[in-house]
Amino acid sequence: MSAKFLLILFFNFWLSTAQNNDATFLRALKDKWQNTPPNWDDNSDPCSGWDGIGCKDSRIITIRLASMDLRGTLTGDIGQLTELQILDLSYNKGLTGSLTSEIGKLKKLTNLLLVNCGFSGPLPDALGDLDSLIFLSLNSNGFTGPIPPSIGNLSNLYWLDLADNRLTGSIPVSTRTAPGLDMLTTARHFHFGRNMLSGAIPSRLFHSNMNLFHLLFENNQLTGSIPDTLGLVKSLEVVRLDRNFLTGNVPSNINNLTGLFEMFLSNNQLTGPVPSLTGLDALNYLELSNNMFDPSEVPSWVTTLQSLTTLRMNNTGLLGELPAALFSLSALQNVDLSNNRLNGTLDIGSSHSNELQQVNLQNNQIADFTQRNQYSIEVILVQNPICTESGTSGGFCSPPTKNGPSYFTQPNNCETRSCGSGQVSSPNCICAYPYTGDLVFRAPSFSNLANSAVYENLRNDMIRSFRESQLPIDTVSLRDPRIDFNDYLVIKLQVFPSGGERFNRTGILGVGFSLSNQTFKPSDTFGTYFFTGDVYDFSAGISGGKKSSNTGAIVGSVIGGCVIVALLIVAGIYISRKKGRAERTTNESSPFALWDANNGSGAVPQLKGTKAFSFEELSKYTNNFSETNNIGTGGYGVVYKGSLPNGQLVAIKRATRGSTQGGLEFKTEIELLSRVHHKNLVSLVGFCFDQGEQMLVYEYIVNGTVKDSLSGRTGIRLDWMRRIRIALGAARGLQYLHDLADPPIIHRDVKTNNILLDERLVAKVADFGLSKSLGDANVTHVTTQVKGTMGYMDPEYYMTNQLTEKSDVYSFGIVLLELITARNPIEKGKYIVREVKQAMDKSKELYNLQGVLDPTIGLTTQLKGMERFVDIALRCVEEAGDPRPTMSEVVKEIESIMELVGLNPNAESAANSAAYEYASNGSAHPYTGDDLFAYSGDHFSAKLDPK
Repeated sequence: MSAKFLLILFFNFWLSTAQNNDATFLRALKDKWQNTPPNWDDNSDPCSGWDGIGCKDSRIITIRLASMDLRGTLTGDIGQLTELQILDLSYNKGLTGSLTSEIGKLKKLTNLLLVNCGFSGPLPDALGDLDSLIFLSLNSNGFTGPIPPSIGNLSNLYWLDLADNRLTGSIPVSTRTAPGLDMLTTARHFHFGRNMLSGAIPSRLFHSNMNLFHLLFENNQLTGSIPDTLGLVKSLEVVRLDRNFLTGNVPSNINNLTGLFEMFLSNNQLTGPVPSLTGLDALNYLELSNNMFDPSEVPSWVTTLQSLTTLRMNNTGLLGELPAALFSLSALQNVDLSNNRLNGTLDIGSSHSNELQQVNLQNNQIADFTQRNQYSIEVILVQNPICTESGTSGGFCSPPTKNGPSYFTQPNNCETRSCGSGQVSSPNCICAYPYTGDLVFRAPSFSNLANSAVYENLRNDMIRSFRESQLPIDTVSLRDPRIDFNDYLVIKLQVFPSGGERFNRTGILGVGFSLSNQTFKPSDTFGTYFFTGDVYDFSAGISGGKKSSNTGAIVGSVIGGCVIVALLIVAGIYISRKKGRAERTTNESSPFALWDANNGSGAVPQLKGTKAFSFEELSKYTNNFSETNNIGTGGYGVVYKGSLPNGQLVAIKRATRGSTQGGLEFKTEIELLSRVHHKNLVSLVGFCFDQGEQMLVYEYIVNGTVKDSLSGRTGIRLDWMRRIRIALGAARGLQYLHDLADPPIIHRDVKTNNILLDERLVAKVADFGLSKSLGDANVTHVTTQVKGTMGYMDPEYYMTNQLTEKSDVYSFGIVLLELITARNPIEKGKYIVREVKQAMDKSKELYNLQGVLDPTIGLTTQLKGMERFVDIALRCVEEAGDPRPTMSEVVKEIESIMELVGLNPNAESAANSAAYEYASNGSAHPYTGDDLFAYSGDHFSAKLDPK
């Protein structure tokens, strides 16, 4: 993992903890919108049930507001929601204006869905900054200007849909200095149809590393030839280049696309021979009409395409007789070879496809038609010699029907009901207000619009998908399929609610998102699609319907009586329980209300060896909290040195007014601290919860922090042997928390500032303010808001919010590296892990790390065991948690290193600190950090080390 990545990761974390103002910024967005959900006005916290808003650890991660009839603009405040992963504002045509460049700050955004809105103006280059983006759907708006080349930076992009806008300019490809769409090797969908793109399709757009499924450039202003590099993208299933100004020959290697289902090359100016598509056995739909190919007979390869449903070669210079074998293709439904020079006798044959619906051969030179059976096929021979000869008659001499047979979902074994205004009878014959809109399929593989079985399959797939997504739908209705000018299949959709006559907002948001996010996947028969949803009227019919006066009176009387009875019952309960409720409220707001701090009687916390001090006691022990006893100040309060009656020195941290925790939280913290007792852990002597004060009383540790000693501020010189002892002591303290505390505890903020040195330089782990209890020895992790200190934090914990004991192991690995380098974890833009790894060469003495080792550590010839020390440190800082050792394994390895260098792992350190050249120089006291008062609950933020 690069230092740059880790710097970005930890800096983003710092921003998320220091600037968590999501609610403020969403309310700023709300002020620019009309028609927001009514419950947005019920409270000020978006994470407390606002429709369409999803949160995690009090951060907004999803905004899903499809079909809400929102009106207004999307302001730059959106860029401040830095944890946002999904933004779906689709089907809100009242959202207008440009797309703010602040959108580029949403580094975690995976789905940006603005389908069928009213946005306009140029697309911002900042879209290329959305590193995590997977779905980018900006289709059916009014965006103008060029496609930003920066989109090529979106290495995770799967779905790119910019269709149906007014985009201009050329298709961007990469250069030495700029990105381009050719870099999107993970993308499966390029949807750019119905824009005004111009210029040639760059040959460098395609290469063999691409994995495209759908290439849609229809209805633009593209010129030049089709690049032969297109044949390199063998994953392609759909190619639409129709309705452009393309010229030249179709590249011969296009038949390399053996997985192609649909190909549309119509309405261009293509020349040369009709392309050979031999081997495209999967091809369903072929549209080559209105080009200027060389005159030729119907290609023989056409009769080999056994999957072909639709053949359209209108106005392509075809001549000669039609082979009867064409009509025996088993899947064939529609043939359009009109406006050519086909001649001779038309023979469809007796073994034609059972699916065949229409054969359009108008305006050719066919002189005869062999009719072997009474055909149900619509054959169109108007403007052929056979229909112009005197005395010839037949239905085949009539123009094609403009409107094919209509389809609509039939009732499900019930009788359609007559419903009130605005309501529709569902297929299950229930009157309701459906959610409606158009399903638009860009490349269907069939052309028989009368095939009801196809639509029923689509309908059943949709119902199944919605129910699997746990959406509140009863059923779905489809109706009025048609092919529009763009050869898109358009179907009217009605989605009916379950359990009532109308959807609530949550239901509409779910259905809308399922369609805008492509959660619903149709079969290959229908292919890729988009949906344009109508505004849903949540109030339809609420005040419109009228009941009879008699019914209304009866219902009103019943309801009134019930209300009176209910009020009497509630009043009785209220009176009988008022006193008990008041007592419970008092106890909950002040959990020590019944606890006499002087004698420990009453409902006390479950404490082990921890004393409750009164305010008067601690005032006495600190000389009335005098300035001379002030040994440091932190963000949460002042630390005072005190002396107990038995002579024990203590450090008393007194929280300032306004920074105190709630009583329950304070009680929880002292209960946790009171039950950890180990020589390598700083002990909590007691606490004060009296007269509105909150104070923690710790044993006084004279020699400060390991950080201070490494920096030289304490005057203590730490040689190699002493550093190994410090590492072992800290490791044993953490091992105790993980393995012997009941239940296990994760420290969550291991760092050299939280490891103290007593008079014998015994290491003691301190500051449990952010610690988390696993609650059960069998639990392996807790999911919690990310907290810790920049530079020491476990990347896996940051990414997943899953805190494990291995998170402490990672932080301890940083401590080990700090012990040998005396460098900060992140210093001058360099990350300690990367610096050590880059300098390492295991084939050389001391792994070639002489350049990064602390010069004061001692002579390099005396650093025995250093290589093993580095090895265990780097094992601790593995990016994933599983390969990291446990703290018990770390302890064993450091004990082994001590034995290697001739030290007794179980011996005490020096007799006193004087042996280590200790000299006080007025450095900050170890207790001045804020962490001692930072509660382990998730609503308190970690304080970042300023160094």
